[in-house]
Amino acid sequence: MTSGRGVEVRNEGGVSVIRLARPEKKNALSIEMYSRLSDAFDEGERNPDTRAHVLLGSEGAFSAGNDIADFLAHGGGSTGDGLEEVLRFVRLLPMLRKPIVAGVDGLAIGIGTTVLFHCDLVYASRRSVFATPFVDLGLVPEAGSSLLAPQRMGYARAFELLVLGETFNAERMEAAGLVNAVVEDGAVEEMAMAAAKRLAAKPAGALAMSRSLVRGDVTLLGERIEAEVRIFKERLASSEAQAAFTAFLTKGSAN
Repeated sequence: MTSGRGVEVRNEGGVSVIRLARPEKKNALSIEMYSRLSDAFDEGERNPDTRAHVLLGSEGAFSAGNDIADFLAHGGGSTGDGLEEVLRFVRLLPMLRKPIVAGVDGLAIGIGTTVLFHCDLVYASRRSVFATPFVDLGLVPEAGSSLLAPQRMGYARAFELLVLGETFNAERMEAAGLVNAVVEDGAVEEMAMAAAKRLAAKPAGALAMSRSLVRGDVTLLGERIEAEVRIFKERLASSEAQAAFTAFLTKGSAN
């Protein structure tokens, strides 16, 4: 197992297991965690013995989204180096060739939800909740979610999630088509690992080609991500976003 910077990685039975491991911050993603996630997926893609990826969080928290304080402190502005690590990660997601299985337990906020649209199988505990408060922070949807969410969930539910900022529970996300199965608390990782190992046991060539056929051409997705990136950068520098960040951080320090 390798660990550090809030991300732990191990290989098990042909599966690269990537765990968000910053429970004291509810797995809010720091700039370093984005970098480590990209490295971990890259390593799994290059390793011929790896047939699938599994993405996990901690007990009660898959991810609380971006660590806004860290993001701003490390130059996460419209031209900051910190933002480049985030962009590296979201640009990598549609390019991954091997299946991704996610096990969600608890909070899945912001990128904690949008990353799931790139996963092939998603299992969630009953206590899981999903929300994307981008607009409330003066921002716009990211990671291709403005395209993938309407495709997966239908326009009405996608608008409710991404723009209204409504919180979805696990059962509603299952009905919306983002979650494959809702399981009892404590059982989600076992189910995610079992599914990933089933995939890893299949003929590698047939698995890769079948996934590619089911996913289809990702050219449009890449173009949408770039459009989101352009607007996201503009929004980061806006007075609306700066005021929202300040209010968020002030509220957090008061709690």
